[in-house]
Amino acid sequence: MPARQTRHVALLVETSNAYARGVLVGVKKYVEAHPGWSMYLAEHSRHETDFSWLEDWHGHGVLARIESTETAAFIRRLGLPTVDLSAARLVPELPGVETDDGTIAQWALRHFEERGLRNFAYCGDERFGWSLKRGAWFAEHVRERGSVPREFRMKSTGMRAVDRGLLAEWLTDLPKPVGVFACYDIAGQEVLEACKTADLAVPDSVAVIGVDNDELIGNLTTPPLSSIEPDTTRTGYLAAELLDLMMQGRSLEPGLRLIEPTRLVTRQSSDILAVDDPLVAEALRFIRDRSDQNLAVDAVLRHIGLSRRALDHRFLRTLGRTVHGEIVRVRVAHVAELLSSTDWTLQQIAARLHFSHSEYMSVVFKKHTGKSPGQYRRSVNGSVARQTFWGE
Repeated sequence: MPARQTRHVALLVETSNAYARGVLVGVKKYVEAHPGWSMYLAEHSRHETDFSWLEDWHGHGVLARIESTETAAFIRRLGLPTVDLSAARLVPELPGVETDDGTIAQWALRHFEERGLRNFAYCGDERFGWSLKRGAWFAEHVRERGSVPREFRMKSTGMRAVDRGLLAEWLTDLPKPVGVFACYDIAGQEVLEACKTADLAVPDSVAVIGVDNDELIGNLTTPPLSSIEPDTTRTGYLAAELLDLMMQGRSLEPGLRLIEPTRLVTRQSSDILAVDDPLVAEALRFIRDRSDQNLAVDAVLRHIGLSRRALDHRFLRTLGRTVHGEIVRVRVAHVAELLSSTDWTLQQIAARLHFSHSEYMSVVFKKHTGKSPGQYRRSVNGSVARQTFWGE
């Protein structure tokens, strides 16, 4: 194509959920930085296969969530440069961009482990390839820790009223307390409602975490749903960048480019301290209630009435980290929360959390997260790094 010619691009991306809408925001950001696209988008759901709105369309490229054989067949008939935004890989010869399901599953399991849980289960949806992959990753991580993974799959027909009863029975039979990782927030909502049906206390008996951080779903449920937030903006941006290269004649390698999630938002559904050791549980409460303080290990020891060696031994046996390690982890999590939820400067955050200075806080934060505070804030606020990813 001539460099200045308008590119007509179809977006076969649903508008019915937070994940897909976030991807569309990423596409928009790319187009704002690279004008010259004319986009075609229809309002539809995850399962939409009616593409009559594209009849007699003469386009140059497609961004598509290819999650059905009908969509795959339509894409092949078009024969246009296309980037796939689904992990289903129904058209494996295409390049694709998707969220990193292995990392998401790992984060969910680690979140439960940090709360002392030792029983884990997954609620998936067999309609979606990404859900099956997410569940497989979760089961693998659970087995690596010597535990038994358990799984409930919502059927291809979707959740009916009778299926909630089956879900409630499954939840009732799980060993307690248990952490249930839901494949996405809608599934998390179903788990929470089924817990009500089964009269199971959340989070004390069943802790629940979803994926997508859909603000509506997360706060519509009772209690509010914890959730992992994918980097949908980066996903959409990168997909648009790859498609632009293809429309310019660049040949790209097939396969998925994986995007790591941005953060885990903890709400009441998983806010549990499930440890058998009452002294460790009390120490955890003491530490977490003082995450805004420069808490010394000696203060925890005085509160609990044990020596450092004895309490560290209990912490290592229960959580796999020392008392100091837990203090730092909680402090870093509080820094991350303020970076994502406020526009405070690093100096203001450091002062609020009683770090000696912001430079020290930044060093600690990067050591434990792999990102500087600025990098982390940009990632959770949807900023997109200017990078090019082709051929890997």
